[in-house]
Amino acid sequence: MSAATRRLTTAQALVRFLSAQYTERDGVRRRLIAGTWGIFGHGNVAGIGQALVEYRDVMPYHQGRNEQAMVHAAVGHARQLNRLSAQAVTTSIGPGATNLVTGAALATVNRLPVLLLPGDYFASRVADPLLQQLEHPVEADVSVNDTLRPVSRYFDRVTRPEALIPSALNAMRVLADPAETGAVTLALPQDVQAEAYDWPEEFFADRVWAVRRPAPDPAELAAAAQAVRAARRPLIVAGGGIHHSEAEEALKALVDATGIPVASTQAGKGSLRHDHPADLGGIGHTGTAVSDALARTADLVIGVGTRYTDFTTASGTLFQNPDVRFLNLNITGFDAHKLAARTLVGDARTALEQLTGALAGHRVEASYEAEYRAGKERWERVVETACRADDDTAVPTQTQVIGALDAVVGDEDVVINAAGSLPGDLHKLWRARSPRQYHLEYGYSCMGYEIPAALGVQQAAPGTPVWALVGDGTYLMNPTEIVTAVQEDLPVKLVLIQNHGYASIGGLSESVGAERFGTAYRHRAADGSFTGAPLPVDLAANAASLGMDVLRAKTVRELRDALAEARASSRPTCVYVETDPAPTAPPAEAWWDVPVAEVSAREAAVRARARYDAEAAERRRHL
Repeated sequence: MSAATRRLTTAQALVRFLSAQYTERDGVRRRLIAGTWGIFGHGNVAGIGQALVEYRDVMPYHQGRNEQAMVHAAVGHARQLNRLSAQAVTTSIGPGATNLVTGAALATVNRLPVLLLPGDYFASRVADPLLQQLEHPVEADVSVNDTLRPVSRYFDRVTRPEALIPSALNAMRVLADPAETGAVTLALPQDVQAEAYDWPEEFFADRVWAVRRPAPDPAELAAAAQAVRAARRPLIVAGGGIHHSEAEEALKALVDATGIPVASTQAGKGSLRHDHPADLGGIGHTGTAVSDALARTADLVIGVGTRYTDFTTASGTLFQNPDVRFLNLNITGFDAHKLAARTLVGDARTALEQLTGALAGHRVEASYEAEYRAGKERWERVVETACRADDDTAVPTQTQVIGALDAVVGDEDVVINAAGSLPGDLHKLWRARSPRQYHLEYGYSCMGYEIPAALGVQQAAPGTPVWALVGDGTYLMNPTEIVTAVQEDLPVKLVLIQNHGYASIGGLSESVGAERFGTAYRHRAADGSFTGAPLPVDLAANAASLGMDVLRAKTVRELRDALAEARASSRPTCVYVETDPAPTAPPAEAWWDVPVAEVSAREAAVRARARYDAEAAERRRHL
């Protein structure tokens, strides 16, 4: 007797399959694919589009306005749910598909799951070339979707209906694997999407993907504990893996038992509450003075769930103790081996719990604890000075905007940012009160991430106040999903800071001798430079035209009132504020390597090169 089958199109089978996939960790089960974002064109409307109508009772659909933004929204959703649930994104062929590349790179860089379902050319080649098809003269099987290969953790082009079965299963395997996850792409030729096939019923059965918590090797654990016991000045660098593993309590238990201080990457901030005595704040180029001072003298750096980017290591100049060694706890061997470290490969929570047990009775010297606690107190005074506004009637600075928001939010609020000058200020100054409050996408630092990500976070955490913080440059990159927020009645809060240009890159440009060229949003002056009057662009009016409620704040007092009103609102609300451009943030406590012109006829570049050579001389290779 033959097995039961169901005759469906390939697209119908895929949507039905996706609706029956689940993750499970620690006994908690979630939908693996919680919904699908889509913009339809000739490459997916008759296939995936029709299938989403067919199964709209089991697969929620979200209408997007920009393909890149839809991926950002899905990434925000996955991060908020600690990678245990993802969303799918479907597009037409051609420009719709290639618009996915930036979002896919962001997802994969940050190790966050998203399923991409772009349309593709006819597998049968009965219509060739198609509208929007890129023809390659010597590789006929290449399409624009191949641009997604290097930014995907798994890629397949499904050229036959039956090929979907192993491809879909592999896609779910990668999405649910904490060590392998990232963007997954299933390119779907449009004729195959609409082709019918007799699918085995087993393909549509509920399937649970266990999210593993692998324990470290016992020998590695013993060596790690020995290294920690031998260290006099150990420092933990907390990365995003702590959040993904929900290891915050395990980290706190280790710190409480041993007294080892914690500095955080952008992704790891909030691993400890800001008021924990051992929480030193951010580390690296945008880190705090106390974190970076301890990093320079640490003899053992314990990285937990971090990728050690150049911002964290200050481009290889931060960890200066001649005897410094590294111990890396990571779920991937690739990241664990960085900086020639001792490795502890495993789930962050499991490994931290076991390491705490192996260190029973061990504690750092009291003098070391007193040193870093005193440094933390000194830094708190710096934060207070930068964020305090003594004159409520004055135009606020950017750091005073941060201080005003800090006074309004609750522990449960989520604050989202990704690019511009805000990440540096937030890393130094924000007081994270809960594991998910501080949401900085800094693996890719993608302008335009914040607003769509806020939608994904809001979907994942309904009832939670969600804030997207953007400058004018970032806002102009990708404001389109404001329309989606209005359509879906998602009460996201947008803090829109007008500073007339690319403030972060302007400062960087000045520091490397490029004289802020091309970084201001201003009219041209008589000499052709962009140094004239600010552009008469009203971004608040733009946000209002897209359907948001807009509150304009001109003073510190008005800003506080507007933020409180926005937090209480049940509608998508924008707080617009033009800031005083005077720098009030603490300066960088560590270097970042951006190469400077080796020769130049301009004095600014010559001076910048001299500074660069002096800083670069401090770089180390840790072997």
